[in-house]
Amino acid sequence: QVQLVESGGGSVQPGESLRLSCAASGITVNHYAVGWFRQAPGKEREAVSCFMRYNGATFYQDSVKDRFAISKNTVKNTVYLDMNNLKPEDPAVYYCAAMGPLGTGWTLTRCADMEYWGKGILVNVSS
Repeated sequence: QVQLVESGGGSVQPGESLRLSCAASGITVNHYAVGWFRQAPGKEREAVSCFMRYNGATFYQDSVKDRFAISKNTVKNTVYLDMNNLKPEDPAVYYCAAMGPLGTGWTLTRCADMEYWGKGILVNVSS
């Protein structure tokens, strides 16, 4: 059974940082495409960042480029989202998601169509 469990959310002030973690079980993150998505109140869920290729190539939504960084620890089977310089437009429920297993040399055409989802974790930014 695939489980993705997010942690690390909370409430911070603008300009501060948070690290979200996604602990995966039932899958091996190296063999799956994994990513982070978010949904703010009254808005549709949107892609934040994904691993797009087997070699670690990444996608970032324009609004988070140069502020957020996705990474993974294959020993811990965990995916991270480091969020720096958080802004008032970043608050949302953040979800970890995965798709796979994928074959050698895999490539995604877009950060979407994920099969497995975590329950989400709340990030709030306010002064």
